[in-house]
Amino acid sequence: MTAKTTYLALLRGINVGGKNKVPMAGLKKLLEEIGLEDVSTYIQSGNAMFRSSLAARTIARMIEEGLTATFKLDDALVKVLVLSRDQLKAVVDKRPKGFGDEPDKFHSDAIFLMEIDGDEALAVFKPRDGVDKVWPGEGVIYSQRLSAERTKSRLGRIVASPLYKSMTIRSWQTTQKLLELLGED
Repeated sequence: MTAKTTYLALLRGINVGGKNKVPMAGLKKLLEEIGLEDVSTYIQSGNAMFRSSLAARTIARMIEEGLTATFKLDDALVKVLVLSRDQLKAVVDKRPKGFGDEPDKFHSDAIFLMEIDGDEALAVFKPRDGVDKVWPGEGVIYSQRLSAERTKSRLGRIVASPLYKSMTIRSWQTTQKLLELLGED
């Protein structure tokens, strides 16, 4: 019997601005139909937890194919990143010192990279002094902006980059909650 790994799927390009609607109950059903076990979802932005003996890349491809076959989606926007619990734990554990510790002062996000090199992705960020800070991580870019100045943040400018299609953003609070929901391995 092959050991099962606890995974998190981060779906990019669904349920954003009323487009590419995927109901979480429908997503859960799809994931169960492709053979994933102990499936659960968290909030509407496309987060799913499950167990499987398959490789992460295989699962991501199966989910992407299943999504575009099951739901009416602009498949150019849809991308799936599958991380093991240990990979997500490393993102949380290796955060920059103090990152996410002052949620009343800073908006903090984990920007997960999908089939893109960290240095290449980091090049599209143009942090504004005194407002934005970004740090590279393994498979992630940590982004923080001063809440009182967030309207002056340049984070939104990354949306105009073609590389944005290879990124998916989760708030730091959501990132931590997802790790908690994955439980202990």
